[in-house]
Amino acid sequence: MKTIELSQASGPLADYATDLHGEIVVLTERNRPVAAFVPLKRSDQESVALSGHPEFLALIARSRTEFQQGHSVSLAEMKMSGTRKSPSPHSK
Repeated sequence: MKTIELSQASGPLADYATDLHGEIVVLTERNRPVAAFVPLKRSDQESVALSGHPEFLALIARSRTEFQQGHSVSLAEMKMSGTRKSPSPHSK
């Protein structure tokens, strides 16, 4: 990951965007991140939109907190819950 201080950025934004080479470039102001150039070659629009959505970020934060508190589900438990079939909404 590359970091560029905004006060030191001298080139046009297009130059920074085209020179990513698969690397994230973080723009900082007084050593604090304020923006980033992120290559999107392996990302879709939905993933990019979700990554900054406040509700999604809150869900991730809650999940991390629960995990740190020891609340987790094993792979075997996940597989078991996936085998339980709920009635199809189309069945009568």
